Amino acid sequence: MAYDLEKENKEILARYKDLISSTYRTLDEDQNKLIRKAFDIALDAHKDQRRKTGEPYIYHPIAVAKIVAKEIGLGATSIACGLLHDVIEDSEYTYEDLEKIFGDKIAKIVQGLTKISIMNHQNISIQSENYRKLLLTLSEDFRVILIKIADRLHNMRTLESMRPDKQMKIASETVYIYAPLAHRLGLYNIKSELEDLSMKYNNPDVYTEITEKLKHDRELRQTYIDEFTKEVSSHLKEEGLHFNIKGRAKAISSIYRKMQKQGVPFEEVFDNYAIRIIYKSDAKNEKFIAWKIYSIVTDLYHSNPSRMRDWITQPRATGYESLHLTVLGPDKRWIEVQIRSERMDDVAEKGVAAHYKYKEGFRQNSDDTNFESWVSEIREVLENQQSLSTTELLDNIKLNLYSKEVFVFTPKGEIKILPTNSTALDFAFSVHSDLGFHCLGAKVNGKLVPISYVLQNGDQIDILSSKNQKPKLDWLEFLVTSKARARIKTYLNTEKNNLVSEGKEILQRKLRHAKLPYNDKEINKMQKFFGFKTSQDLFMGFQDGSLDASDIRKYVEHSKNVLNNIWTRIRKSPTKNTAFEEQPKENLDMIVFGKDEEKLNYSYAKCCTVIPGDKIFGFITISEGIKVHNDNCPNAINLRAQYDYRVLTAKWVNEESFKNRVKVDIEGLDRMGMISDITQVITNSMSMDMKSMSIASNDGIFTGTIILEVKNKLQLEETIKKLKTVAGINKVIRS
Repeated sequence: MAYDLEKENKEILARYKDLISSTYRTLDEDQNKLIRKAFDIALDAHKDQRRKTGEPYIYHPIAVAKIVAKEIGLGATSIACGLLHDVIEDSEYTYEDLEKIFGDKIAKIVQGLTKISIMNHQNISIQSENYRKLLLTLSEDFRVILIKIADRLHNMRTLESMRPDKQMKIASETVYIYAPLAHRLGLYNIKSELEDLSMKYNNPDVYTEITEKLKHDRELRQTYIDEFTKEVSSHLKEEGLHFNIKGRAKAISSIYRKMQKQGVPFEEVFDNYAIRIIYKSDAKNEKFIAWKIYSIVTDLYHSNPSRMRDWITQPRATGYESLHLTVLGPDKRWIEVQIRSERMDDVAEKGVAAHYKYKEGFRQNSDDTNFESWVSEIREVLENQQSLSTTELLDNIKLNLYSKEVFVFTPKGEIKILPTNSTALDFAFSVHSDLGFHCLGAKVNGKLVPISYVLQNGDQIDILSSKNQKPKLDWLEFLVTSKARARIKTYLNTEKNNLVSEGKEILQRKLRHAKLPYNDKEINKMQKFFGFKTSQDLFMGFQDGSLDASDIRKYVEHSKNVLNNIWTRIRKSPTKNTAFEEQPKENLDMIVFGKDEEKLNYSYAKCCTVIPGDKIFGFITISEGIKVHNDNCPNAINLRAQYDYRVLTAKWVNEESFKNRVKVDIEGLDRMGMISDITQVITNSMSMDMKSMSIASNDGIFTGTIILEVKNKLQLEETIKKLKTVAGINKVIRS
């Protein structure tokens, strides 16, 4: 394919100039020279490379550097690293070359980015190994992870050129790993965009539907914002305030989550957009002005006190500061209003990168120390990682990444920030691991409470401990923080290993007395005989006394009769084989798998319902063969993010010969004849088989569940549509 190189070179230069347009005024001469040198090296390194779109590869590093500079707000070193982030991986330049040209700092950051990229190309058993590597970089240099997020954001923005299966794999990993990290690093806009773009490929139908409805509402929304702005502005100007009012639609993924959580259509999500009031202030009056604006807005409009959020008095651990309130606006619809200073808005937009910009001159709040304590906790969990599988590590830390926070006090009045639903025991571990291990209970606001007490904002906590107290397995049921859970698991695993060793020795002695060999083959047989999942469970049985010599005798008798049992099974097996052969063969050509569209044995996953016409994929399980999942299955994203190499593309080839059961939830106003009308629609109008129906009525409102046997998606959608026309029914959804 011929390329217009002269035209491309002009475009490369134009994109580079656009990158530095916002930095050359704020950076000194040496910093601008550094960025130019990085650009020249990147241009040379990628001169013969192209992206899947056919564009010169250098477009990508320039775009990443631009995100680093303008959307995250990092400085010259990070911009240079953004330009160089693929140089070691994709060219002949080495770490040593970059070290000679740019020095140790830049070479190390680029090497860190290279390690993460290489892991992306490997089919490692669990993708969260990649996540572990990302988290390890937190304790080394934040810039590595921030540049990696910028890299992923640009890849998501240009994902159209990839194959559909690759799109879904990358989108799933993004929402599973990178969006939570962006959230925790305070990059809320980037987090929302990553989630929206992931949804575009993982759930395109819903994404398109919400996008179209937001476009349709744009003019109405602008009229509403203009009316609100006009009314509020006049009052703020009277007070001599300098401000800017912006309106924006909520993120598509956020709207969809609300639709799912509330079980309502788009039209019934009442706060689809928000208004932000950003004011100018010096450090001294920043807090005072926020509350002044709050007072003016709530004088004009009724507010909903249950939806008030004060992150100015006590910022989030990421440093996020803002007042959020929900008011009944000009057209009597609820709307969210966010009040923040220009500094707060900068931190909200650019997260951790903006913290240090305001260290001097503005009040030294707890945001930096809170953030650094979170990083310390991540580091501590990683240091104790031998006790956690990578999946457990991922789940634990994701829980702490996304969770909201509760603010509590030590006996000396120091503030501690913990995830919502943290317990007194979580608090004890946050103070010191030793205090957590020996925690007996706590005094909260002077009253004695158990270690499982769930902390509330403003609680003052004094931990009671005893050297005789030891951690217990049931503590894991109410612990929330990853640090506490990791510590407990490490302790319990060490204790268990000691007990397993004791049990092993007891079993060895008993086998000698019974004149049986001690080897892997015998242990496996015993494990199956006694019904244990692992040999460790077998050893524990002998350690705790639940198994003894009499059980060994039963096992010996079983071994003597094993031949008879085999013959019995052989005699029975023809019947079983016949039954297997009679499994519906027609199902085998219902779905084909992979590029070659092979006919393979499969079964349906229990975590979702699948009917012909649904978008589906196959997943190769360890012990149950191929399981077919709906693309909208709640586990789909996790499976693609963690085990992409076990995901198979799947396609329907014969829909009509198949029926499947689907659960439909209904809700409405109860009345005489309601059940009869519902039955009429299903059996008479749609000629469907209704397997079961359960209806409950309370104070004139009924809820119900119907199990239907359907042929295909079209039949189900038509049935739901007709049920919605029945008088009194206001909600019908497939569950």
